[in-house]
Amino acid sequence: MGTQNKEKLNWLQRCLPEGLVADAAWLEKNGYSGALRKKYVAHGWLDQLARGVYRRPSPQLPDDVRGRAVSWESVVISLQTLLDAKFVAGGRTALELQGFAHYLSSAPQREVHLYGTDKRPGWVLKLNLESKFVFHNAKRLLPNEVVLDVEKSNDPLVRSSYVQQRWGKWDLPLVTSSPERAILELLDDVPERETFHQADKLFEGLRNLSPRKLQPMLQACRRVKVKRLLFWFVERHKPAWLNALDRNVIDLGKGKRMLVKGGKLDPTFNITVPESLDGDR
Repeated sequence: MGTQNKEKLNWLQRCLPEGLVADAAWLEKNGYSGALRKKYVAHGWLDQLARGVYRRPSPQLPDDVRGRAVSWESVVISLQTLLDAKFVAGGRTALELQGFAHYLSSAPQREVHLYGTDKRPGWVLKLNLESKFVFHNAKRLLPNEVVLDVEKSNDPLVRSSYVQQRWGKWDLPLVTSSPERAILELLDDVPERETFHQADKLFEGLRNLSPRKLQPMLQACRRVKVKRLLFWFVERHKPAWLNALDRNVIDLGKGKRMLVKGGKLDPTFNITVPESLDGDR
């Protein structure tokens, strides 16, 4: 192998961690032509997962993700760390990752909820994944930009919104919504994707949310439905942090919101809710 080719291979081994995924555009930008990528695949230095999508192979990959299969976590980490794509795992997915899975029943087909403002990368849909990605526009709920390096931001809304976890044998960084933001994201999906019963069970376990983080989110939240739902659920369960929220500066809007056809109107928050949560399963 020539010196230049050896240097390129060394660079790839340094900058593309084992198990992560890169598209052809990223490799091309960094000097890896189609012919070179084909050579790397032939020598086993790259796996081709789909047309225009590659991964650095690793003997440490478990059997179920070798070959053309890939984990959703490695895809999201690749988007965040290699491609600087502004997407984070949020909603139900973030809550499951942060220990609330036992309050949420498993969906028949596992969905991974990603929140961002960038254009959805088309190559993600080509991958052999056990999970289905569901993309959401993060600014539908809150106005701030998605920030992957939270520690560098002075915006209290950003610092309240995101947390970094570590994933896998390589201890790679995975940015997700904080529990406080994730619960608002999940409520935005009630009752279309999430049921009242699911949200109610979740609120039974939300004893340790931070009112300091929730306050700026509720003040900035663009979805009146979400704010009213949050207060409706916390009034039912009375967590200790409820009294630390300042409702006077939170705009709950005007008029009624029909969330459940044929439901009962809650007179305090002007939303229709199920007659009985016991039957909403």
